[in-house]
Amino acid sequence: MAHKSGFVNIIGFPNVGKSTLMNSLVGEKLSIITSKAQTTRHRIMGIVNGEDFQIIYSDTPGVLKPSYKLQESMMQFVYSALSDADIILLVTEMGLEVEKHAEIVQKVTALKVPIIVVVNKVDTAADQNAVVDYMNLWQACIPEARVIPVSALHKFNQEALLTEILEKLPENPEYFPKDQISDKTMRFFVSEIIREKILITYQKEIPYSVEVVVESYKESEKMIHIETTIFVTRDTQKGILIGHQGSMLKRIGTKARHDIEAFVGKKVFLGLHVKVLDNWRDNELILKRFGYNQN
Repeated sequence: MAHKSGFVNIIGFPNVGKSTLMNSLVGEKLSIITSKAQTTRHRIMGIVNGEDFQIIYSDTPGVLKPSYKLQESMMQFVYSALSDADIILLVTEMGLEVEKHAEIVQKVTALKVPIIVVVNKVDTAADQNAVVDYMNLWQACIPEARVIPVSALHKFNQEALLTEILEKLPENPEYFPKDQISDKTMRFFVSEIIREKILITYQKEIPYSVEVVVESYKESEKMIHIETTIFVTRDTQKGILIGHQGSMLKRIGTKARHDIEAFVGKKVFLGLHVKVLDNWRDNELILKRFGYNQN
């Protein structure tokens, strides 16, 4: 039997459930999930292997009009996912106007690769007729696409989506070793887990001004010792993040450590330090150091 392999890249607006969908399809929590838009900043690959197939999913930042250089870099990850896609999963959600996707639709249809429109959050629909009507709007918008309703949160209709992906997957040898589940390092996942806890805990601007860098990751037989720096853009943000006598930072650290230990399967010592790095989101050199600029 021929081996199938390819890049199945997930594109869509912020907050439509792209990360939830990829985590569900991969069976591992690789992308962080919060109720805030713009949670995903990088292109994160999740790899699913079978005896005769390898699916390389890519979660990408939500498509937006950039307001600063960090967001410009985030959009470069989206464009890179468009450039190497074997299949596009165009993710939308119930009620989101089809017209809002016009620019994305134009880009993905120009690629001449199979498109699957994934209508997410169908569990929020008033009734089945509303789902069918919304699917019909998308079918009229991209006649060559396959439109599939899902609830990524509840894993509804995931098998139908997987069957469609496998049908459209091209014949190729594997791109990654069969035991690999992502292209990202453990350091990356540690920084994302910490950033997720900050996103969940703090409101307004602070989560979007934060970048987490793992300064050291030392593993012994029984424990992993991790030291990290959380960068913010202003002194006031540093004070809020640390909290009275370090209470808020301790809370973040405890929650993050529990998740990291579950992810790595070992005891973890986690050191968190907060530094101010003025205007880092608009500094190209710093963004490159943080792994955003791909040039």
